[in-house]
Amino acid sequence: MTGQSELLRVIEAARADDDRRPPARRLPMLPVDAPPQAQRTLTAVERFAARQDSPDAAPQARFYRDLVPLERPRPGEQYAFEVDLDRCTGCKACVSACHTMNALDDHELWRTVGLLHGGSTAEPAQQTVTTSCHHCLEPACLLGCPAQAYEKDPRTGIVVHLDDQCIGCQYCTLMCPYEAPKYNRRLGIVRKCDMCSDRLAHSEAPACVAACPSGAIAIRIAEREAIVAASDAQRFLPGVPSPEHTLPATQYKTARALPSNMLPADFYTTRPEHGHPPLVVMLTLTQLAVGAFGTALLLERASPSQVGGALAQSVVACAFAVLALGASVLHLGRPLLAWRAVLGLRTSWLSREALAFGVFTPLAISHSLCTAVPLVRGLTALVGVLGVFCSVMVYVATRREQWSAAQTGIKFFGTTIVLGCAAVFAVSAVTSPLEHGSSDGPRALLWLVLWGSVIKLAFEASALLRARDRRSSALKRMALVMLGDLAAHTRVRFVCGVAGGVLLPLAIGLGHLGAGATRALAVVLLGVLLAGELLERYLFFRAAPASRMPGGLR
Repeated sequence: MTGQSELLRVIEAARADDDRRPPARRLPMLPVDAPPQAQRTLTAVERFAARQDSPDAAPQARFYRDLVPLERPRPGEQYAFEVDLDRCTGCKACVSACHTMNALDDHELWRTVGLLHGGSTAEPAQQTVTTSCHHCLEPACLLGCPAQAYEKDPRTGIVVHLDDQCIGCQYCTLMCPYEAPKYNRRLGIVRKCDMCSDRLAHSEAPACVAACPSGAIAIRIAEREAIVAASDAQRFLPGVPSPEHTLPATQYKTARALPSNMLPADFYTTRPEHGHPPLVVMLTLTQLAVGAFGTALLLERASPSQVGGALAQSVVACAFAVLALGASVLHLGRPLLAWRAVLGLRTSWLSREALAFGVFTPLAISHSLCTAVPLVRGLTALVGVLGVFCSVMVYVATRREQWSAAQTGIKFFGTTIVLGCAAVFAVSAVTSPLEHGSSDGPRALLWLVLWGSVIKLAFEASALLRARDRRSSALKRMALVMLGDLAAHTRVRFVCGVAGGVLLPLAIGLGHLGAGATRALAVVLLGVLLAGELLERYLFFRAAPASRMPGGLR
């Protein structure tokens, strides 16, 4: 009992001391929109307490209140990421949060962190850069999509991918200069950042914004005219693809003056890209089919008796066209939705290519069933040439240096001529074997094959010389990959090109061969040339450096 009495006396003494103390100063509860004069009377601690004690404060609001606009974009405005480079530490908390919030697969990343470095030996500089989809004013992914699986919200400006409409063609991954859309092989579709639009709709910050410990990422409202002006002035980031083509909305800010020679840490890195085997087969065989059909038509008009069976020529062209269409479907992640590939005719060259070859094949088949209608054959050849032109534009539209109109046009139309002439000659030799010194028409095809191959091989060899350029460029990196990681493929390609395009035409054209030898060598010529062109198209994809934002941090 004595101990209990002592405890009670201590408690009473403490209460008496509290009563003698002056009352504690209560922190004023001022609303956020209080007059500026009243706001200025508060200390930082008081402002913080007032904000936290506000009854309308949402849970965790202190983590993003200053990083998300309180108002919706008005006409002429849109949401945009704002990245404060001075605050970014490269910790990748944004990457982890995005990955977790969106339940991405193990190797699927919608946000990445890269590194810029430069400066001088005396004053070196480096800068970490966090990047995601830029929700461009003129998104290349949307314009290139053949299935209309993208839409740009007219009010918020957010570029959204419609997963249920995607056919998995992956063309948007080639069109986007910033590598924002990512192909998910498990699902067979492309997916990308949508700025956590469902969270923004409820005034909550996107995952990357809420997770950044230094507040380096924010959502801001950007004026579209200001985005255009910044892109025209090339005010984006050093060492990245030009913003003038897509007008990216992301704003990178820094109080420091970045050195003019800042480059991505992986700028000089060369590595093979994805080979897209179904596209390799599709492009090569469609060009062979169109070349064979058109060459047979021209040669028949010049000398009907010298081209062999017209039916055989049509059947061979049709067979290659059907195989090409089958290969193109294998490229899709969701082949059952292949019919959607023609929905983007207004903006997508891929839709136009799909339509052209989709019309060419049945026209060629109908001609093989009814060869007496010359109008059908002429229309078929014209549609086929338009299809090859669309194939060229599919890659020119990506605006990549290695896929320029000259680079792609010479390769694609060169393949059309070389393989087309070789196919017509092989069919002529098999259906009506040629003796030495007989008809001149089919043998003229050999010289077209020879000169076409020489010109095409010389053009490809000249591209390899870019490896000696002083300035690093996409063409130089392409040449380095062809002479480095893909050197074996490059050698075999040139061996096949020389053997099938030069040596065999000379042996057949100048040698005194019988019908059996001519038939055998004609088939071998076509096979070797086809193998060489397939390898050339494989290198077309694998050696082409991807267009992306800065990397270097893994």
